[in-house]
Amino acid sequence: MAGQTVVLRPTTAAHVPRFLEVLSHPEVAKWWGGYDLERVRRELLGPQGYAVEQHGEVVGLIIYYEEDDADHRHAGIDLALHPDAHGQGLGADAMRTMARYLFDVRGHHRIVIDPAAHNERAIRSYTRVGFRSIGIMRSYERRLDGSWHDGLLMDLLPDDLT
Repeated sequence: MAGQTVVLRPTTAAHVPRFLEVLSHPEVAKWWGGYDLERVRRELLGPQGYAVEQHGEVVGLIIYYEEDDADHRHAGIDLALHPDAHGQGLGADAMRTMARYLFDVRGHHRIVIDPAAHNERAIRSYTRVGFRSIGIMRSYERRLDGSWHDGLLMDLLPDDLT
């Protein structure tokens, strides 16, 4: 799937070392902590995972999940970019590209994302795409040190996509 500046490619085993490198970087690990080689293989490979590429180089990853219950049908997205790729609009482009796929091809009417409530960079990026803040989920996610931090639930409807 091609965006304006990125290409999303289905994940393969060849992506695993680069994904581990991205997720191990201290600026990313504080949000995506706890990934080792086996967890990357188990959770990030497969039909719902994509490498984010710019000029043929993997700069990050994006994954989605789907809730298929007819009364609650929606999709969720997670994104991680290497810090060298921050500040260039690549995350927003990857999000827009994945959102269009989820709306147009997968038939979803709503997409959610749940960044840490204090991850200001991610929240700004998602807001630029059209995601709206729904509310704070208190003590939502455990950090590597065992402490809990709040998450921000955000959603996107097709008409919100910018």
